[in-house]
Amino acid sequence: MRMTVIGCSGSYPGPDSCASCYLLESEWEGRTWRVLVELGNGALGQLQRYVDPLTIDAVLFSHLHADHCLDLCGYYVMRKYHPTGPQPPIPVWGPPGTADRMAHAYDLPLDPGMNEEFDFRTYADESFRVGPFEVTPVPVDHPVDAFGLRIAADGATIGYSGDTGPCAGLDRVAEDVDLLLAEASFRTGDDNPPNLHLTGTDCGDVAARSRSKRLVLTHIPPWFDKQAALAEATTAYDGPVELAQPGAVYEL
Repeated sequence: MRMTVIGCSGSYPGPDSCASCYLLESEWEGRTWRVLVELGNGALGQLQRYVDPLTIDAVLFSHLHADHCLDLCGYYVMRKYHPTGPQPPIPVWGPPGTADRMAHAYDLPLDPGMNEEFDFRTYADESFRVGPFEVTPVPVDHPVDAFGLRIAADGATIGYSGDTGPCAGLDRVAEDVDLLLAEASFRTGDDNPPNLHLTGTDCGDVAARSRSKRLVLTHIPPWFDKQAALAEATTAYDGPVELAQPGAVYEL
C-alpha cells in the first residue's frame, strides 16, 4: 500500500498546500486501485500532479466540513462533462447526509443532485471493502458527524484521525497501526475549545498509548508553526514522527 499526501493544510488552504487530501494506492487483480481520503479545497488541482483523477476508484470523507470535501464539486464537473463522455459512478463514502450536502454545495436540486455521477454510501458500524482496501470507520469527537478511518491493505494498516478531540474512538483508530496520520490543529497551552481538535501532544500521547509504529502530523493551520507541533509530539512519543508534506510518499 502506498500513501501520497496531496494536501495537508488545516482548516483552509495555505501557501504551501491545499486542504486535506490523501491518495492510497495498491496493486490488486492486475491493476492499480486508487482511493482518495478527503477532497478538500484546492485538492483536485493538486491531485492532477500525481494521477489522472478519472482513475480514482472511490472517495472517503471523514466529515463534511469544506476543507475535507468541497472539491467534490469540481470532481463532479470533471466526471459529468469530460470530453470522453460521462464517467461511470464511483462510490463516495461519508457520514449521513453526504449526498444532500454536496448537492447544496453546487446549488443543485437534491434530485438528482450528484447521484448520477457518484454512488453515495453512508458509514455504518461495520467494515467494507474497496478492491484491496478494507476500511473501518470509527466515530470520533467533532461538532458534526465525524469518523476516523482504519484502512488496511497488503498486510499494513493506516489509521487516520480525521478531525477530532481526544476520545476512545481515536484510540481505536490508532491501535497497532503501521502509520498514524493525525491532525494537530491546536497548540498545547492555548485555551482550546473541547471536543474539536488535537494538539501535537495529544497526537504523541495517542500514538504511544495505542502502539502506533509511526506518526505523521497533518492538518496544521497556516497560522501555526508546524515545527512547534512536531516538538510537542516528540515529547510524548519516542517513535518516528514527521510532518506531512505535499508530495510525500509512504510505502507500507
